[in-house]
Amino acid sequence: MDSSSVVLALRTASAWWDEVNDSSLWQDRIFHALSLLFGLISAVALIQLIRIECRVPEFGWTTQKVFHLLNFLVNGVRSLVFVFRRGVQKMNPIIRHILLDFPGLAFFTTYALLVLFWAEIYYQARSVSTDGLRPTFYTINAVTYVIQIALWLVLWWKPIQAMIIISKIFFAGVSFFAALGFLLYGGRLFLMLKRFPVESKGRRKKLQEVGYVTTICFLCFLLRCIMVCFNAFDKAADLDVLDHPILNLLYYLLVEILPSSLVLFILRKLPPKRGITQYHPIH
Repeated sequence: MDSSSVVLALRTASAWWDEVNDSSLWQDRIFHALSLLFGLISAVALIQLIRIECRVPEFGWTTQKVFHLLNFLVNGVRSLVFVFRRGVQKMNPIIRHILLDFPGLAFFTTYALLVLFWAEIYYQARSVSTDGLRPTFYTINAVTYVIQIALWLVLWWKPIQAMIIISKIFFAGVSFFAALGFLLYGGRLFLMLKRFPVESKGRRKKLQEVGYVTTICFLCFLLRCIMVCFNAFDKAADLDVLDHPILNLLYYLLVEILPSSLVLFILRKLPPKRGITQYHPIH
């Protein structure tokens, strides 16, 4: 293939990209497709939550149940936002930012629960006290939400571009630390399980589960961090507009839809009816 053919192919691809981005029909098709995908994940999470509750109702709100409940809520809200995406765009810019960004914060909380769960297993296995883990989890989430809400309030009072950039950089930082959390505790738990006897069937399954979920979530949050940074400084990468539907499709597929689908599939196994020690109620 000569250079002229490459240039022609690039021009054709660029023209197609611009044509889709500028088409109201394609914008609606892509946003409704995203709504459908988020709705399906929300439904799967709800069904799994009901199945777990029917299986072990006596254990109250375990980490596993809360994880599926939050998945149901986060993806359900995303689905509704994309159904009415054109109407959302006409709202006050600050309301629009909240509707588009708040589910991302809730997504962080949802998957931070897995980090908490793995940290508890890791420290319990090493006979280290886990009393401080849950208060730390709640504190980190509370501080994250307080800072983000404060940034939204400042934006409401004085909607300048610098504050929008700061808000997005903060969200990118949250995603980066979530990625580090998965790498730290997922990696520690993986290495600990690897030292278990090779012939242990449960060890093999749990090793695969932790390895897959750690890799998926680490890449998901790292990619979100990178893409949000581009979103903050490059208008061509802006995700909060209607005329970037392809970018929205790629972004949400890679950082939420695909990771959520894979993690829900990997963690689909129901807990046993009796003798559960790893599922603790959330107090």
